[in-house]
Amino acid sequence: MGLKAQLRDDLTAAIKGRDELTKGTLRMTLSAITSAEVAGDVARELDEDEVLKVLAKEAKKRAESAEAFDAAGRQELADKERAEAEVLARYLPTQLSDAEVDAIAEQAVATVAEESGAAPGPRQMGQVMKVASAAAAGRAEGSRVAAAVKSRLVS
Repeated sequence: MGLKAQLRDDLTAAIKGRDELTKGTLRMTLSAITSAEVAGDVARELDEDEVLKVLAKEAKKRAESAEAFDAAGRQELADKERAEAEVLARYLPTQLSDAEVDAIAEQAVATVAEESGAAPGPRQMGQVMKVASAAAAGRAEGSRVAAAVKSRLVS
């Protein structure tokens, strides 16, 4: 069963179980997926990786909103956003630890060094990030991966 189908099934279960939080969160997420499918010139079905990217984007929105509500002193809204983020977290792959991100960055630097024949410097950040991002594959935020890669590059 695909992730999108699982989201729909869970939405149906939430409606039947009168779980308002899950129902609302999954409806918004499925709406975001549908919007991504019809964006562009031609409507198309998203593959699993693209659906995961939409889910991660929605979870990130919830986290940012919770921070903004906290800063504004709106604790009840911040709590609601965090609860929605927890619902979305059920469908996301587990996040990598800092040690795992560091290991991926180290491996990416080694891979690029092997391909180019020299130790990569800051100018090769894009090449190293391409390798590291592919290895992290949605299991770590890009900013965490970039920070780990940047610390590994030789000046």
